[in-house]
Amino acid sequence: MNEFNLSLKSKRNGVSKRKILSKISVVAAILIAETITSCKSVDFYEAKSVYSTRGKSVFPPPGMVYVPSGTVVYKSSAEGDRKVSLSPFFMDATEVTNYQYREFVNWVADSVAVTDILKDEKYFLKAKKVKSKSKKGLSDPTGAPGKLIDWTKVRQHGKLPLWQNPDPAIQSKLQDAKLIVEVNGKNSLNKEMVKYGYSFRHAAGPNADKYIKETISVIPETDVWVNDFPNSQVDIMTENYYQTRSFDHYPVVGVNWMQARAFANWRSKTSANLLSKNNTLKSYQLLFSLPTEAQWQYAAAGVVNPEDKEAVKKNALLTYKDKKSKKDKLLVNFKQGEGHYTEDGSTFTLPVKSYAPNAFGLYNMNGNVAEWTLDAFSPSAIEFVHDLNPVLQYDADANAPAAMKRKVVRGGSWKDSGQTLDVESRNYELQDKSHSYIGFRCVMPAVEVITDQVRTRKPSELVEKEKKKSKGSSEPKKSKKGSDKKSA
Repeated sequence: MNEFNLSLKSKRNGVSKRKILSKISVVAAILIAETITSCKSVDFYEAKSVYSTRGKSVFPPPGMVYVPSGTVVYKSSAEGDRKVSLSPFFMDATEVTNYQYREFVNWVADSVAVTDILKDEKYFLKAKKVKSKSKKGLSDPTGAPGKLIDWTKVRQHGKLPLWQNPDPAIQSKLQDAKLIVEVNGKNSLNKEMVKYGYSFRHAAGPNADKYIKETISVIPETDVWVNDFPNSQVDIMTENYYQTRSFDHYPVVGVNWMQARAFANWRSKTSANLLSKNNTLKSYQLLFSLPTEAQWQYAAAGVVNPEDKEAVKKNALLTYKDKKSKKDKLLVNFKQGEGHYTEDGSTFTLPVKSYAPNAFGLYNMNGNVAEWTLDAFSPSAIEFVHDLNPVLQYDADANAPAAMKRKVVRGGSWKDSGQTLDVESRNYELQDKSHSYIGFRCVMPAVEVITDQVRTRKPSELVEKEKKKSKGSSEPKKSKKGSDKKSA
């Protein structure tokens, strides 16, 4: 009986010990949880200190330069001068070239060939690969619903586009479908079939605030040379300028405003892989576009502060002193006067990296070719645009009056006089018209560089500075003290 009681007692003690240990564990867990929660709440409410960015700019996407935030002056004879501010942005260092634009045309042509004509499953991503590969810019926004093109199968870097593939079976299908037609004895793409479709929100106009899909024929108009100069022998430019490799790095022309904007949209969709390699930009949603008129003028001036007259004068330098001849020679491609086209080193356009860049690193912002901007043209735009990142947009449809289709053109060209080289000069052209003297370049928003001015500081830094100032003003000058002693 006693043994039984002892055994029962020891069991009860064991149970009570387990209960005590269990309670201790629960309390400890609560304390740990409270401590973790407390730490998290401190981290949550504690903002990080601000440090200045290393360097003076952000590493830009390929082919672009960083343009810092600054101010530009809009001038108007009616309203007077008006200052506007611009946040930082990236801008193409050069005008878009024939080579770059041909990549766009080839991409659209191959998309049509794969999705509408060939329809071969080997050119599409397999179901399991769609999620991983679509992140690398391999998807096709114009392709068949539910299918994405595998561009590694369509065309590898350096090889001919699919529509130029010499395989007789492929060529036969593309010719039967009229994607390839014969023009002047040569196989060429059919303008009516090589079209790029994309949707965007109309900023103003009959479809304001609506997302509308537009389908744009993307092939440049090569006849612009003879159209612009009907009584001039320019056949060499008509037949060779866009297609021949020797003109690869010349500015593309014969592209209207609508085609230029379509190119910017395509570039946004196909450059995801490049941007993902940029540690600064990969976490942002950034799109290419045409520059606004204000962005273009500010970038062309190459000066952050327009009141810095010395910097403005230096950046406006359009000549250099030749060491051999000791003569001033031109650094901009424009018409020097009646019958004078060649004193700048060329009769027509020049390669996009000719001459020297301006202070922002931009080539040929004046001369060579004039450039499309995003803005609709209005003589009185200065009166109602905002003073921060101003832009005047109007999306006119095909049936709109000519006055509503006008878009701002800036910069002057190889065939224009020196008066158009002023960064403040404005001109316009209809959005569906193209010329041998109008090209374009793209921009992209950029993040602000954090400067030393805005870094987090300790209050003591400001106090010490004030003390030094007051101390310096209260102390007597040594030279004066020394002279008093001598006189005594």
